[in-house]
Amino acid sequence: IGYVEMCAREPKECRAIGGKAVHLALSPDRWNLVYQVNTFVNGKIAPMSDDELYGKPEYWTFPTDAGDCEDYLLLKKRYLEGLGFPSEALLITVVLDEKQQGHAVLTVTTDKGDFVLDNRRNDVLRWNNTGYTYLKRQSAEDPRQWVSLTKKAPANSGTVAAGAAKK
Repeated sequence: IGYVEMCAREPKECRAIGGKAVHLALSPDRWNLVYQVNTFVNGKIAPMSDDELYGKPEYWTFPTDAGDCEDYLLLKKRYLEGLGFPSEALLITVVLDEKQQGHAVLTVTTDKGDFVLDNRRNDVLRWNNTGYTYLKRQSAEDPRQWVSLTKKAPANSGTVAAGAAKK
């Protein structure tokens, strides 16, 4: 619901741009930028829950000094887009962590595989080296639509417009 509410507050952040799935050519320079952005944001933002910051369980926003996993990934996505990365290659992804707790990360789709930027580590890992269970991620074609990454679609998958996509 946090993403749905953010889209209502900041519709330009959630607009469909008519893109297609992109596998970004991952040059050494781009890899360096991905690593630098991940490390910079992880060091700049203090981990703090939405309950602590805003008094509610879910509130997605661009952090200035503190935030939770969604806030970290939004800032990373913004920085990478500002550096020329296509938004179609920067996808918000919902996972279950090692403790089977909900978590969100930013996936960068590249010609060398999909890599995960995570607020819990500075290393940028391939998706299958994180230890996470992948549930869903944004569609490259429309960020308001979510694509199931499980064998059976979760009951709450859908589009933001329908109000069904929840984290």
